[in-house]
Amino acid sequence: MGFSSSWLWSLLFTAGSLLFAGCQQEALQIDYGYHSPNQDSRIQYLIVHYTQLDDVQSLDELTRPESRVSAHYLLSREEQRGQPTLYALVPESQRAWHAGVSHWHGAQALNASSIGIEIVNLGYDTTEANLPLTQRHWQAYPPAQIHTLATLLQQLVSRYQITPTRLLGHSDIALGRKVDPGPQFPWHQLYERYGLGAWPDEKRVMELMNVEPSSPSIAQIQHMLLRYGYGITPSGTLDDDTRNALIAFQLHFRPARCDGTPDRETLARLQALLEKYLPAN
Repeated sequence: MGFSSSWLWSLLFTAGSLLFAGCQQEALQIDYGYHSPNQDSRIQYLIVHYTQLDDVQSLDELTRPESRVSAHYLLSREEQRGQPTLYALVPESQRAWHAGVSHWHGAQALNASSIGIEIVNLGYDTTEANLPLTQRHWQAYPPAQIHTLATLLQQLVSRYQITPTRLLGHSDIALGRKVDPGPQFPWHQLYERYGLGAWPDEKRVMELMNVEPSSPSIAQIQHMLLRYGYGITPSGTLDDDTRNALIAFQLHFRPARCDGTPDRETLARLQALLEKYLPAN
């Protein structure tokens, strides 16, 4: 006994209608009339890097799928009409892949909570990679590049209410693994001229250095570094992790000496920063 074609088409139409209806999403009744003040931006940190590549190579590396790295912004070294080009590569609402394994103030994996800014700068010659940081030849940052960067940072700080101790270099959050943006990066200039980031009061640094020194123990130094934000585990010994944290601190706040030695000036700068931005309860 066979089926009529009209009956078969009716069956197929009914089945198709039921399938389509099952795929439709149910409309939700959402009330947008309430607003909770208990929130803040997911963007908590601004991280500055250098590319260690030229303009063309940097743009290629940050946009090529196989590289698996990206940044929200790339700032060129080459200038057009006196200004470098600022490339917006990843929307600020999206997570860029720039920080890698990273730590700051107990937070980890900072890609999820930061904006990454790559600056075209060669850093140091790769043939000098085995030399101490203080013996390498570092490329300087042109004034126009820093001015454009400062303008961008000012806007981002205002937009996301970034506190001074959360404007950081890659070296701050990736101890022993990264040294960018390097000792030529003008952190002090950003603070002094543009009001960006953290910097110790120089008068207070001198006062602390002129006080009869009572050298803190290694454990105390480690707790000071940890309290400021560096991702170390206090061990009580001057181990590699502690030296790497001191190097990162010096790259940011004492670039003339970034050898990981806890000398008097380094400790005075660390103490002055803690007093200024993170006073003890």
